[in-house]
Formats: sequence, C-alpha cells, structure tokens
Amino acid sequence: MKKVLVTGAGGFIGSHLVEVLLRAGYAVRALTRYTSAANRFGNLNLLPAELRAQIDLYPADLRDAEAVRKAMQGVEVVFHLGAIIAIPYSYQHPEETAAVNLIGTLNVLQAMRQLGTARGVIVSTSEVYGTAQYTPIDEKHPLQPQSPYAATKIGAEALAISFQRSFGTPVTVVRPFNTYGPRQSARAVIPTIISQALTQDVVRLGAVHTYRDYTYAEDTARGLMLAAESEAAIGQVINLGTGETNTIGAIAELIIGLIGRPVRLITGEAERLRPEASEVLRLQSDNRLAASLIGWRPQIGLREGLQRTIDWIAAHLDLFDPAKFQV
Repeated sequence: MKKVLVTGAGGFIGSHLVEVLLRAGYAVRALTRYTSAANRFGNLNLLPAELRAQIDLYPADLRDAEAVRKAMQGVEVVFHLGAIIAIPYSYQHPEETAAVNLIGTLNVLQAMRQLGTARGVIVSTSEVYGTAQYTPIDEKHPLQPQSPYAATKIGAEALAISFQRSFGTPVTVVRPFNTYGPRQSARAVIPTIISQALTQDVVRLGAVHTYRDYTYAEDTARGLMLAAESEAAIGQVINLGTGETNTIGAIAELIIGLIGRPVRLITGEAERLRPEASEVLRLQSDNRLAASLIGWRPQIGLREGLQRTIDWIAAHLDLFDPAKFQV
C-alpha cells in the first residue's frame, strides 16, 4: 500500500479525495486543522465507518513547519488541499488567508525537499484566471487575481513551480474548476440553492448571470489521484473541468426542476453580491491537457451529479441552515 498525506482532508474536496484513495488501496494520513472541538474529522465523519476506521488522523496547523514535516514523514505522496478557501472570508481576513495559503504551501514544499517525498500535488483553483479573456480557458490563459483568495493561490502555485525548477521537487499543480457534490457546505452556491429549494418556497441568490464550469466531486478527486500517478505531469499545471459552462441562474432552474416543487427565485440581493470588480463573470475549462497527460475525463454528467447532490442533502438537512450563508 502506498502511503499518502492529504492536507485539508476534512474539507469538501479533501474528504472525497480521501475516499477515492482508500477505495483505490492507498494508506491515507489525513492532516486536518486542529481545533478544541470534538469533531476533528470534519467531513471525514460523513464517510462510511469502514473507511473512516482506516484513516490515520493528524490534526495540525499548516503554518507550523515542524508539524507539517512530522505529518509528511514516511509518506510517498502529498496531496496539498489545505487552505482558506472562502472568497468572502478573504475580503475580511486577507492576512490570515495569505498566511495559511502561502506559508502553508511553502511548509509543504520545504518538507518535500527535506524528506525526499516522491510526489506532490498542489491543488489550486480556476479562480486564478479571473473573468475569462477567451474560452475555453487553457493553462496558458493569463492569471488575474480578482480576490485576495485568488492572489494567494497564484502565489502558492508560483512557489510550487519554482521549487520544481530550482530544486527538482516533483510537484504538479492542479486547477479544479467549480466542484460540487455531497458534503459541500452552504457557503457554495449549489448546496445553498438545493437546501433552500428543499425547505422553502423562495430561493434567494445574488448574481445569477455569471457562468461556471461545474465538476462533480468524485471526478475532481479521481483527477487529483491520476495527477499523482503520472510522471508526465511533474512540473505541469493542469485544469480539471468539464468544458461546459452554465449560468448560476440556469443551474438554479435545473435544480428546482429536479426537486419538483414550486419555488420562486429572488436574485440580485445586494448583501449577496461580491464587489463588482471582484466578480468573475465566466469560467469554462479546456481540459485537453488533463486528457493527454493523466488520462482524465469527467464521468458524471451535470444532471446526474445534481440529482446525487440533491438526494444527499435531502438525507442530511440537519447539516444545513439555508439562511446562514449569503451567496
């Protein structure tokens, strides 16, 4: 069994990656952010018990270089997903966002050098592209940070590629486009729409004219695993997206149709909008490099993925407060 470390393992994509890796036969150490709360597993608590029992849990803070190095001892591959990911939070707390996303990534890279870790997958985001200058967006598209979060992810990418070029550190940068699926919190737009539509007669949203490329979480997780298994991917930056794009308004209408109950949309509420210059208007992935380098193509279509997500949220409504987050 190949032993791997997943940072940010208790998060949404992290928990799906842990599940995919365990089912593929990997031994997984899960680095989660330490808190004094009893629930240190985060979304890993929602995995089947037989999988959860296999996880080697390691609570730590990415900003602690020694803790990161200890977590990486004895592992052959590190998947670095740990980050502050909420864009609205980055407006209010840019210093914390920069410290976790940049210093945390630097600590992972330094530990790779010190320990001779065989492979690293550094997980970035399609937000680094900003509003598309052309579509579909390939990996050579200009980078345009439109939020403090996006800026920190560009910096983290640059650190990773610089380590590969300067020290031969065997890393791959992966840019997932908008991932959705079970276990995603209501901070994201799709679970916000679903949880409201299941429980209320009105769905309240901010901007609905923006276009996004939505990828099902299991597909994203499988792409990260394939990136780690491909020697050709070392030193590369790779998009993970479906290549299709839809407005948030169209996604909302599709979700309401799948749920099958009358729900009214109220859109454009000021408190739910990003600052105007920060709003990314269009994202659409060119995924040809992922297909050629790591053999990845999405397998779960949008309607199927949304139905799976609706079914999961309907079975876990106790985890959602539809009025709590502003999207």
